[in-house]
Amino acid sequence: MLLYLHVKNLALIEEEEIGFQPGLNILTGETGAGKSIILGALSIALGGKVSRDVLRDPACDGLVEAVFQVTSEEQKRKLAEMEVEIYDDSVILSRKISESRAIAKVNGETVPAQKLKQVGDIFIDIYGQHDHQSLLNKKKHLEMLDDFGRLEIAPKKEQVKESYRRYTELREEYEKSRLDEGERLREIGYLEHEIQEISSANLKISEDEELEKSYRLMKNSQKIAEGLNEAYTRTSGDGAADLLGRAVREIGPLVEYDEKLQDLSAMIQDVEGLLSDFNRELSDYMDSLEFDHEAFQEMEQRLDLINNLKSKYGNTIEDILEALNEKQQRLDKLQEYDSYLERLESDYKAMEAQLRSDCKDLTAVRKEKAVLLSEAVRNALLDLNFLDVKFEMSFSELSDFTANGLDDSEFMISTNVGEPIRPLREVASGGELSRIMLALKTVLAKNDEIDTLIFDEIDAGISGRTAQAVSEKLVVVASGHQVICITHLPQIAAMADQHFMIEKSIVDGSTISAIQPLTTEESQKELARMLGGTEITDAVMQNAREMKVLAAEKKRSLL
Repeated sequence: MLLYLHVKNLALIEEEEIGFQPGLNILTGETGAGKSIILGALSIALGGKVSRDVLRDPACDGLVEAVFQVTSEEQKRKLAEMEVEIYDDSVILSRKISESRAIAKVNGETVPAQKLKQVGDIFIDIYGQHDHQSLLNKKKHLEMLDDFGRLEIAPKKEQVKESYRRYTELREEYEKSRLDEGERLREIGYLEHEIQEISSANLKISEDEELEKSYRLMKNSQKIAEGLNEAYTRTSGDGAADLLGRAVREIGPLVEYDEKLQDLSAMIQDVEGLLSDFNRELSDYMDSLEFDHEAFQEMEQRLDLINNLKSKYGNTIEDILEALNEKQQRLDKLQEYDSYLERLESDYKAMEAQLRSDCKDLTAVRKEKAVLLSEAVRNALLDLNFLDVKFEMSFSELSDFTANGLDDSEFMISTNVGEPIRPLREVASGGELSRIMLALKTVLAKNDEIDTLIFDEIDAGISGRTAQAVSEKLVVVASGHQVICITHLPQIAAMADQHFMIEKSIVDGSTISAIQPLTTEESQKELARMLGGTEITDAVMQNAREMKVLAAEKKRSLL
C-alpha cells in the first residue's frame, strides 16, 4: 500500500508531501491544476521515463520519493527474490533528478531504473488516461486471461515454452542437415582433411606451454651465457672472491687483540664461504649450457604447427581437441547420413507432437479460465450500467507454433439487445472502453497481491447513472485494495474515504500546484464547485451536502 509520496521541484510542484490512506483516495481540481502531475511523479518514482524538461527549476535537483507498506507474505517473498530489504514493514523507492541524469534508489541503495520498476510492480498498478486503448490490441486480451488464471496457466505456459525451445533446436538442426549428395560429399572431404590435420599433430595438453618455455630459454641462451660469464668474472679470481680472501686474512689475526672482533671475523668468513658456493654452482650451470641448433629448429617448427592449428580451430590445445571431437561426430553423422537423418527426423517429429500436445493442454486450461473470466467481467459490466451485455473470449489457432502456444484469442462483446457478439475492438466506444477496463481491473485485482490501484480519469466519456455505477464499483474495489483515483465527476468524488484537492495558484509571479487533504466541509465545497462551476449557490451547496450523505449511505449498503 502506498503510504506517502514526496515530490520536489517537478513541473508545477515546488514541494509537496502527500499521505495516502487505505480505501478510496480521490484527487480533484480544476482542469490544468496539475492532477496528472502527481501520477506522473509517482510513475517516475516507479522507474518511468524522465525528461529533463520535468524540472521546475533546472538549477536545482528534483526528487520523488514513494513509501510502500509491505502487507503480504507473497510481497515479502518477491522482495526477497530481488534481494530487497524490508525496514519496519516498508520499502522506499526514490528518484533524484538533475539536468544530466536520474538516480534511482531502493531503501537508499542505488539501483538501475528497471529494478525500481520491478519492485514497484509488486505494490501498485497504474491505469492511465489512455490505457483503455490497449484493449484494442487483442494480444493484451490473452495476457489478461493468463494473469487471471496464472496459478493453473503459468505451469502449462512454462511447459510449452520449454517444448518450443527444444522443438526449435531440432527443427533448425534438421533443416541444416538436409543436404544433397554433392554437398554431403564435399563436407565429408573437408572434414576428413581437418581431422587428419589435427590428428596428425598428436597434440598433448599443455605441451605448447612447455615448448614456449624451452624455446624462450634456448633463444636467449647466448644472452644468458654472456651475463653469467660476466657475473662469474666479477665474483671469482681477481674479483670479489680475491678481495674477500684478503679481508679475511686481515681481520683474522686481530681477534687475539680484541675478542669483540670474533663475530665480525666469523661473519666475513661465512660470506666468503657463500660466495665460494655461489661461484661453484654458477660454474656448474655454465658448463651445462649448450645450444643445439637442430633441436632449436625442431622446437620452432613444432610451435609454428601448434600456432597454425590455434589460428584455425581454437585459442588453446583444449579448444583444438574439442573441435576435433565435434568434427569427428559430424563426420560420423554424414558417413551414416541416411540413418542419422532418419533419427533426427524422428526426434523432430516426436518433439513436434509433444509441443502440439502441450499447446493443446494450455489451450484447454485457458478456455476453462476464459469462461470464468468472461462471467466475472460480464457481472462487473452489469454493475457498471451495461444494461444488457454479453462478454466472452473467442479462440482460434495460429498458423505456426510460438513459445506462448497456438492460441489466437480476443474479447467479444455485445452491449445492446439484439446485437450480435463481435470483437471488442470493433464495437466499444471510448466511454465503454473505460468501463470495460475498470471491470477487468477489478476482476484481475481479486487474483493478485497488488495493494494499490490507481485510476487516472476513469470517468472519461461517462455521466449520470453510469457515473454513479462507476463510483459504486470503485467503492467495492476499495474495500479490498487501496484505490487512488483522479476524477472530474462529483458522483465519484462524493464516495471518497479521503478527498484531496489540487489547486493551481500564482506565488511571486510563478505558477505552482499544491495538494491538500480536505475535511468533510471542505470536501462538500469542492463537490459544490464540481456541480455548480464558478457560481456556487445555496442550492448547489445543499446538493453537495446531500451527495455526501447519500454517498455515505450507499457505501454502508455496499460494504
